[in-house]
Amino acid sequence: MTHSASPFETRTAIVTGAARGIGAAVARRLARDGMAVAVVDLDEADCAATVEAIRSEGGTALAISADVADESLVGDAVARVADELGPPTVLVNNAGVGPRTDLVDMTTEQWDMVLGVNLRGPFLLTRAVVPYMSDAGWGRIVTMSSISAVGDAARVDYASAKAGLIGFTKSLALQLGRRGVTANAIAPGFVVSDMTRASARRLGLEFEEFQRRAAQSIPVGRVGQPEDIAHTASYLVSPEAGFVSGQVVYVAGGPVD
Repeated sequence: MTHSASPFETRTAIVTGAARGIGAAVARRLARDGMAVAVVDLDEADCAATVEAIRSEGGTALAISADVADESLVGDAVARVADELGPPTVLVNNAGVGPRTDLVDMTTEQWDMVLGVNLRGPFLLTRAVVPYMSDAGWGRIVTMSSISAVGDAARVDYASAKAGLIGFTKSLALQLGRRGVTANAIAPGFVVSDMTRASARRLGLEFEEFQRRAAQSIPVGRVGQPEDIAHTASYLVSPEAGFVSGQVVYVAGGPVD
C-alpha cells in the first residue's frame, strides 16, 4: 500500500544500518511507499544490494558510508543526503550492535562502542536532521529499541542503550511535537537477523532449530521477519500516524513485561 502524499512533494528518508536485515527491509518498504531513501551503513559497498533492490522496483536510493557514532561523518552524510536526494524529513535509526559478553569480562572499550552505535548514533543523526524537519514543519523519527530494554542478562551494555533510546524517544516527542515532528520507537522481539543467527551459532544450534525453539515461547507461534518491522515503520512514518508520538511499539508476537 502506498501512503497518501505528505504536506510536501517528495519525502526523503534516511535509514541507518540498512545494508541488510531489518534496515534493508525498512529501506525497501519506504521506497515502495514513494520515498527517496538514503541507505546508510559502515561500508557503502555493502549497501549495493539494498540500493539495487530499490532501483529495480522503480525507486530512488543512495548508498552512503558512515559510522553513526562519528559526529563528523554523520554531518557529512546528512548534508550529502540533503544535496542529492532532498531535505530529509524521515529518519529511521536502525543501526545497532549487540555482542554477548558477561559483565565482568566486558571492557570499557566494548561498553563505549555499544553505546556509541546504539545510543550516540541516534542522537547524532536526529540532531542533524531535525533542522530540515523543522523547516518543513513535518517530520517522522523512528528509532529501533528492543525487548532487551526491559533487561538482558547477556548484554547489559546493549540493554542499557536500548532502554536509553526509549527515554530519548519520549523526550523528542515532547520537544518536537509542535514543530510537526513525531518520534516513536519500535521494540522488536526475536527477528530473523545476523544477530539471532550469531546467537544460534554461540549455542551450537542450527538456525532452523533455534527459531523453532524460540517460536514455542512466542504467543503467535512464530518468530519475526524483517518485514514485520518494516510494516510497522511504514505506518509510523506515514502522514496517517500524525497523532502517534512518544510511543514504544513492541513488535514481538505477544506482550512484553
